[in-house]
Amino acid sequence: MKKRALSYFAGSFILTGLGLALGAAVGWYYQRTAAGVLGSVFIVAVLSVLETSLSFDNAVVNATVLRDMTPVWRHRFLTWGIAIAVFGMRLVFPVVVVSVVARLGPWETLRLAAFEPDEYARILTSSHHVLGAFGGTFLGMVCLKYFFDAEKEVHWIQALEWRLTRLGKFEAVELAIMMLGLYAFSRLVPEHETHGFLVAGIFGLVTFIAVDGIGTAMEVGPDKMRDVHRASAANFLYLEVLDASFSFDGVIGAFALTNNLFVIAIGLGVGAMFVRSLTVMLVEEGTLESYRFLEHGAFYAIGALALLMLVGTVTSVPEAITGLVGAAFIGLSLWSSIRYNRARRRGPDAQAAA
Repeated sequence: MKKRALSYFAGSFILTGLGLALGAAVGWYYQRTAAGVLGSVFIVAVLSVLETSLSFDNAVVNATVLRDMTPVWRHRFLTWGIAIAVFGMRLVFPVVVVSVVARLGPWETLRLAAFEPDEYARILTSSHHVLGAFGGTFLGMVCLKYFFDAEKEVHWIQALEWRLTRLGKFEAVELAIMMLGLYAFSRLVPEHETHGFLVAGIFGLVTFIAVDGIGTAMEVGPDKMRDVHRASAANFLYLEVLDASFSFDGVIGAFALTNNLFVIAIGLGVGAMFVRSLTVMLVEEGTLESYRFLEHGAFYAIGALALLMLVGTVTSVPEAITGLVGAAFIGLSLWSSIRYNRARRRGPDAQAAA
């Protein structure tokens, strides 16, 4: 028997309550006023809503990987995975970036975040071109590998995707395209940022090749349970790197609302939990199977996000544009799926017309 939709989000709602309470505590610590408490709580709520609404494509892509994982690793995705997402990517990773860029020790960087948030925010945002190059390259490879898959049989935008699968027969065509794109953008960034941009982009490529290679090496038949667990572990690693790439823009963009690292980590962490709960619901409810083109829309949205991250290294791109583009692809693919399902129920002729 299928669970009620809200039951998938029970843990997310509990974490939301804890997050709002922590946000209130942080506001009181820094401001010592009721206005400061309410302001922090409000920003935590806004960031959690933004993270959730802008990451639906992340949830759909997560679901495509998660449905091939064992129940044990699905559970670990919601436990260990959320710990990595909240404390690793939303709190520790920005500290590591600032520590490397400013050549400071981790404790000194934490002190900077706690007591000199303006300087901390300045250093982190100054590294946006590096984060954009890494995240844009990794997500670009995720998108291109999906559409250049020579064995891909279901197409949403038939005229385009059919040709891309034909090109996918050429070995490493997606890698060649991504490298050319990386070189093109490196010619557009300011000259003093070119080296860092290219190094970060190369690491994005290497990370994708390594993670994808581990996953491929561990692919096995369903009758070998031990190997299935190993493959699930590889998929878990892939999902965490994918989440990291998605989170870069969110972490940087959050500084438009506040420069308090702890408020940002709490708000984005609550949103990340909702994304994970949504992912599990999509898998267990069979949503991807019910809506034929939803997966396609998510990968188009990822491709758009990758492009916008790279464009963001050259010029400022509002977060609203990133979110709207992704939502548009998801919405259109959902609408096309509904039309396809209706046509299928009416008969073969109507299905061909749809």
